[in-house]
Amino acid sequence: MNGNGPTKLVDPLEDPLPGVGTYEDFNTIDWVREKSKDRDRHREITNKSRQSTVALLHSVSDAFSGWLLMLLVGLMSGSALAGGIDIAAHWLTDMKGGVCLIGFWFNHEHCCWKSNETTFQERDQCPQWQSWAELITGTSEGAFAYIVNYLMYIFWALLFSFLAVTLVRAFAPYACGSGIPEIKTILSGFIIRGYLGKWTLIIKTITLVLAVSSGLSLGKEGPLVHVACCCANILCHLFTKYRKNEAKRREVLSAAAAVGVSVAFGAPIGGVLFSLEEVSYYFPLKTLWRSFFAALVAAFTLRSINPFGNSRLVLFYVEFHAPWHLVELAPFILLGIFGGLWGALFIKANIAWCRRRKTTRLGHYPVIEVLVVAALTALLAYPNSYTRMSGAELISELFNDCSLLDSSQLCGYEQVDTGVGNSLADRPAGKGLYTALWQLALALVFKMMITVITFGMKVPSGLFIPSMAVGAIAGRLLGVGMEQLAYYNHDSFIFKGWCSPGADCITPGLYAMVGAAACLGGVTRMTVSLVVIMFELTGGLEYIVPLMAATMTSKWVADAFGREGIYEAHIRLNGYPFLEPKEEFDHSSLAVDVMRPRRSDPALAVLTQEGMTVGEVEALVDSTHYSGFPVVVSQESQRLVGFVLRRDLLISIDNARKRQEGVVSASQVVFTEHAPSQAPDAPPPLRLRGIMDLSPFTVTDHTPMDITVDIFRKLGLRQCLVTHNGRLLGIITKKDILKHMAQIANRDPDSILFN
Repeated sequence: MNGNGPTKLVDPLEDPLPGVGTYEDFNTIDWVREKSKDRDRHREITNKSRQSTVALLHSVSDAFSGWLLMLLVGLMSGSALAGGIDIAAHWLTDMKGGVCLIGFWFNHEHCCWKSNETTFQERDQCPQWQSWAELITGTSEGAFAYIVNYLMYIFWALLFSFLAVTLVRAFAPYACGSGIPEIKTILSGFIIRGYLGKWTLIIKTITLVLAVSSGLSLGKEGPLVHVACCCANILCHLFTKYRKNEAKRREVLSAAAAVGVSVAFGAPIGGVLFSLEEVSYYFPLKTLWRSFFAALVAAFTLRSINPFGNSRLVLFYVEFHAPWHLVELAPFILLGIFGGLWGALFIKANIAWCRRRKTTRLGHYPVIEVLVVAALTALLAYPNSYTRMSGAELISELFNDCSLLDSSQLCGYEQVDTGVGNSLADRPAGKGLYTALWQLALALVFKMMITVITFGMKVPSGLFIPSMAVGAIAGRLLGVGMEQLAYYNHDSFIFKGWCSPGADCITPGLYAMVGAAACLGGVTRMTVSLVVIMFELTGGLEYIVPLMAATMTSKWVADAFGREGIYEAHIRLNGYPFLEPKEEFDHSSLAVDVMRPRRSDPALAVLTQEGMTVGEVEALVDSTHYSGFPVVVSQESQRLVGFVLRRDLLISIDNARKRQEGVVSASQVVFTEHAPSQAPDAPPPLRLRGIMDLSPFTVTDHTPMDITVDIFRKLGLRQCLVTHNGRLLGIITKKDILKHMAQIANRDPDSILFN
């Protein structure tokens, strides 16, 4: 009471306070509470829709807002970003070799389209396109012209990489790397503010073009998933349903991850499966439909832009003219073994290098590191024609059928001019083949080594294209070897009957495709989504069985050296609180073994439903760093009543002081429905029952930890209370579970950084 009449008591349940229900940075969301909030909102809209036509229209618009949001995400990701990134990256990549005289904005291929002097055999030669040596020295022949082109190649590579790392450091530090490890962590419920913001989107889009064009051993496919998720997160702010609910927003981000792969490869179905298998933590059936719709819109938009210039949606379209045979399953499985070994070796080497970067002075100089790696890459890549071209162009050439190549060196035979194109009648290996094989072998070693130190630098860097390039080179080498073996031994029992003399019975491009899938599977441990992406990527639907055999073999071999893929390994390296759904927990520990506090520790910090003042609550909060506090009946009984989040508690007290006259430190804090009786001159109580979770998840002290871990994974819990006959004993957080699992696996438990 005061001179102006009775003081209104604020009940957060009836009058929500600003900030209550939100989360601090580097904290985990409460999935159960978010889902409950959405159910209450939906129930309220449904009830109102029966009362008036306006409310009914609002209900209909709310129901279709998700589909509208998916449409916008697909359009924005497919047109303005993915198409623009493809076109710009192709242009800047070609700029390292020369410039178009009729328009500097044309890349090499587009420049020569309008030339009448261009032939199919020399489709990249036209007078409208001139190398830097021709522009500077007037000639393209000789050692001096070669040195000029060499130096200009290095100059542009250094310039592009310098701009990329500088923009990232100056404007958006979160724009570096692949982004998929962080996206997986965010989709599991973790909060990383700014990671999906507008500045990250702008800088990552620009620097991704620069990083790819610099010639570094990286790709744009992983970062495109991050870019698509940034688009989705920004568009979510247009719709209240998604802006105010973190769980609903993550459904949209799961669909956006599918859109990212769809526009990166032109593989909409593979993108949906990638989101389901690799990145999503919570993927209801409704999200599956919307992901499919968003990927469809993005793929259609990308097809209308035609960034690849071949009037096709897929990136590496191939047409193989010879079927595969059962005998070839053996070399396909051999490629799977190679992919698994390479994947396991790459993960261990890359994590060791990234850990060295984090723990030594190397990590203090990211600009110098990027420039040194870019210079080293350019110096070693230019002399070899296979490493000089971009990763996507190299893979496209390695996938091609022999009859489609300008040079038949990789096909295992010397070109014979018969007037009707390439002849398959004369197939012995010539000097050109041996030269090509040596160049490919050197390119394989170079790609394997340089990718280890490139992935994880402070520039946008994807891993799909470099991994596929390694596998495609290895597969092409094996394919040419099999082709030679079939030519010289066509009468042996292995080839007899299906490989007659002069017949095109071995397709080296198919081996390159299988090898690419095997190496990518060994690095990422993808299976189903990878096979679908590969046949969508190439259009080779009839080669699913070889792809499946190589992919499964690759996963089995790689899992023998460790079950973590590259993204899970980087999540653990960065210390993110991520419970891997694929990881089995087979230890016999109990909840009482993991909970805090332990038996020898001080008592658990709790709030009582009555009897504590505002000052005592604030003192308890200031003296601890916990994210929330259990509420019990009293300190003596320890009977559990509910759970209150630290952030909600502080915000409620602060708002109460601003909106209620008379609320002071001596005011009593109550979590019951009715305030207790008190003296007439006592300050008004602060009722906080509305911010309390009345049904916190609990387990008993004898609950096996494997069941507790499953509860955390499937319900997305951030904490779980441990009781014995209704009496509170302790609390288990996601961080506690991660530490416990790290101790079991003999890993460093202190690598888990955040609550």
